[in-house]
Amino acid sequence: MTEVLTAVAVVAAIGAVCAAVLLVASKLMFVPVNEKEKLIRDVLPGANCGACGYTGCDGYAKALAEGQTDKTNLCVPGADKVSNDIAQITGLEAADVVEMVATVRCMGDCGKVGKKSQYRGADSCAAAKMLFGGSSQCTYGCLGYGDCQKVCPNGAICIENGVAHVNTRICTGCGLCAKACPQGIIALMEDVDKVLVTCSSKDKGAAVRKICSHGCIACKKCEKNCPTQAVKVENNIAVIDYDKCINCGECAKNCPVGCIMVSDFSGIHRFEAKEE
Repeated sequence: MTEVLTAVAVVAAIGAVCAAVLLVASKLMFVPVNEKEKLIRDVLPGANCGACGYTGCDGYAKALAEGQTDKTNLCVPGADKVSNDIAQITGLEAADVVEMVATVRCMGDCGKVGKKSQYRGADSCAAAKMLFGGSSQCTYGCLGYGDCQKVCPNGAICIENGVAHVNTRICTGCGLCAKACPQGIIALMEDVDKVLVTCSSKDKGAAVRKICSHGCIACKKCEKNCPTQAVKVENNIAVIDYDKCINCGECAKNCPVGCIMVSDFSGIHRFEAKEE
């Protein structure tokens, strides 16, 4: 019995010493909390996507609280509401947020592009790409294993018939999917733009025709028929200058393979505003 009591006493003494050390350390190493930073952090969405240019929501909140930036509109997922909330907390002027949506620059699904091999491995685009660039005959297209889908915080991405699709109605434009895509075929664009090139191949037209019925063949019909010279074929792929584009759709009408899409890509914030 004495041995048991001795052991308990020793453990209790060690615990008391550790508690005292921790108490002293907490006092000596205490970091004052910036209340403004905490308030700003509470209104940010918490996606930690880095769209603001900082490491995450904590970094952006700290920068605002400490006066390192006066831009209230850097949080794309939070949109105008967060910009207004930040302005109220900091006393800064609320700036308009440019709403963005993610778009997939590929529609080469299983019915349009053949397979060059049978991939068997981790269910990951990054892993598949390491093995001879994936199983698709098109080395530029969507690999279809859903790395983008896995990181989307809003469930805005699905994989259908081997290709990723974004439901822009629930997309906040955080850009996490674009960072996760090893092919670099997911990009953000302003959700007021209506025209999208759904191909990313840099191969010449003849090579594209052999492997994909939907791929850009660099025929330049889109470029020749654009009334504002907003479309240029560069590196064998049509590229749209959205500063010049008037969303007329002439490029899509004249595309012989249908790889240019005209649609309403309104994101969640603009779509909700329309419903109101």
